[in-house]
Amino acid sequence: MEKGYLALVLHSHLPFVRHPDHIEFLEEDWFYEAITGTYIPLIGVIERLYHENVPFRITLSISPTLAAMMADPLLQSRYLSHIERLIEFSQKELHRTEKDPAFHPLARMYFERFVHARYVFSDLYGGNLLKAFRTFSERGSVELMTCAATHGFLPLMSVNPNAVRAQIEIGAREHERHFGVRPNGIWLPECGYYPGLDAHLAACGIRYFIVDTHGLLHAAPRPKYGVYAPIWCRSRVAAFGRDTESSKQVWSANEGYPGDYAYRDFYRDAGFDLDLDYVRPYIHPDGIRIHTGIKYYRITGKGNYKEPYNRGWAMAAAAAHAGNFMFNRERQIEHLNGVMGKKPIIVAPYDAELFGHWWFEGPEWIDYLVRKVAFDQNTFRLTTPIEYLRENPKNQVATLSMSTWGYKGYNEVWLEGSNDWIYRHLHKAADRMVEMADRFPSAEGLKRRALNQAARELLLLQASDWAFIMKTQTAVSYAIKRTTEHIAQFTRLYEEILSDRISDIYLKELEGRNNLFPEIDYRLYKS
Repeated sequence: MEKGYLALVLHSHLPFVRHPDHIEFLEEDWFYEAITGTYIPLIGVIERLYHENVPFRITLSISPTLAAMMADPLLQSRYLSHIERLIEFSQKELHRTEKDPAFHPLARMYFERFVHARYVFSDLYGGNLLKAFRTFSERGSVELMTCAATHGFLPLMSVNPNAVRAQIEIGAREHERHFGVRPNGIWLPECGYYPGLDAHLAACGIRYFIVDTHGLLHAAPRPKYGVYAPIWCRSRVAAFGRDTESSKQVWSANEGYPGDYAYRDFYRDAGFDLDLDYVRPYIHPDGIRIHTGIKYYRITGKGNYKEPYNRGWAMAAAAAHAGNFMFNRERQIEHLNGVMGKKPIIVAPYDAELFGHWWFEGPEWIDYLVRKVAFDQNTFRLTTPIEYLRENPKNQVATLSMSTWGYKGYNEVWLEGSNDWIYRHLHKAADRMVEMADRFPSAEGLKRRALNQAARELLLLQASDWAFIMKTQTAVSYAIKRTTEHIAQFTRLYEEILSDRISDIYLKELEGRNNLFPEIDYRLYKS
C-alpha cells in the first residue's frame, strides 16, 4: 500500500494577443510557438499514456485567455500558416544538410515534428486543441482547473472586491463554457493570495487552490503538517502548498534538470545562426530575426562553444532525471510518512510552457516519470487535489498569509519602479465599471454591448502579464502599448455610455479586435 501522494500541477497561460489588423504580428508568435513546443507535445504524451493503459493523474490549468485564443478561428488559421512555413523551412534544411551527418538527422526530426503538429492540430482536432483537453478531462485522467479571467494579479486588486469577484466568476464561467463543467480548482495568477480571497473563491464554487510554500507555512495557526497536507480556509476552500524540494529539481537555473549539458540549447536557433537572405521568408517580414524552433545545438557547457544536439543522449538524460525525481520523492515520502503518521501529499506545480518550449525534452521527462511511477515503485501514487480531498476530507483549519510565487515571495515583481504607474488607472477603471453596472442594472441593445465591451477592456487592462513584462524588460514597449490602449479604450466607452453617445462603429471595431469572453455579463460588477 502506498505511503503518500504526488500531485503534478501544470499551469498553462498566455496573455490574450490577437491583432486582426496586422497580417504578421511578432507577439502572436508566443501563442504559435507554445502550440508547437508545449501543447501538442503534452497532448501526445497524455494520449500515449491513455492508449497504452498507463495509470496516471495530472492536474492542468488552462487560463481563460489561452482558451479564448485556442478557440479563435482567426488564430487557428494563422497557426496553420505558421506551421506550413516551418514545414517548408525544414524541407529546405533537409536539402541543405543532406551531406552533414551531425545535422541532417536533426533536420529530419524537425520536419517530422512539424508535419505531425499540423496533423494533430488540423486533422485530429479541427484546429481547436481545447477538444483534446476536454476529452482528457472526461476520461478522468486529467483534472482541469481554471484561472482568473485575464490572469489579473488579485492581491493588488483587493481594493475593489467586485473586480476580484468578476475575475474569478468569469474564469469559472469560461471554463464551464469550454469544458462543460464548473471547475473544482483554480490557479491563482502568480499564486497570488491575500487573506479573504478564499471567500470570493467559495462564492464562485471553487473548492481548492495552490499557494506558494510560505503562504501556507505562515498560516495561523501554523499547519501541523507543513505543506504536506492541505489546510481548510474558514470559507471551506482548501489550500495546497508548493513543495520546495521537488520544485527546485526542475526550476533551479543552477541545479535543475533542464540545465543538463545533453539537453537542447533554447537560445541557439537557426533564425539567428543562418544567412539572413536564406532565412528571410521564415522570420519577421521586417527582417527581424526570431526563433524558428529549429535548434541544432545542445547546451554543451557554460561558454559560447556548442556541440550538435544528440537526441539519443538527451532522451537518456530525460529518463535518468525522471528516475532520479521518482527516487527522491520515494525517499521524501517515506520519511514524511514516518514523521507525520499519515500519507503526505507532495504538490509539484510548474508553468506548462517550461515543458517542450523552454525545456525541449520536458514532455518526454513527464512521460518517463509517469511510467516509472506506475511500474517501478509502490511508495506513492499520482493524484490530483480534488481526488486527495475526497479521500482525505479531514484537514486543519487555518488562515493563510499573503504570498505569491514571485521573486522574494510577495508583490515586488508586479509593483515596483517600472510598473507602479499602472495601478491608479486599474483602480479608477474598476471603480468606474462598478459605477456603470450599478447605474445601468438592466441595459439592453447598444448600451448593453458597450457595457460588456467595457468589461472586456478592463479585464484585459488588469492582466498581470503587462506588469511582469515591464519588470523583466522583455517586450516592454508592447506591454506599455497594451496597457495604455486598454485604458484609453475603456475610458472612451465609459464617457460614451454615460453621455448616451455610443459610437456603433467604434464599438464594432473593439468587439472585432478584443472578442474574448463572448458570453460576458457586465452585471457581475454590480455592488
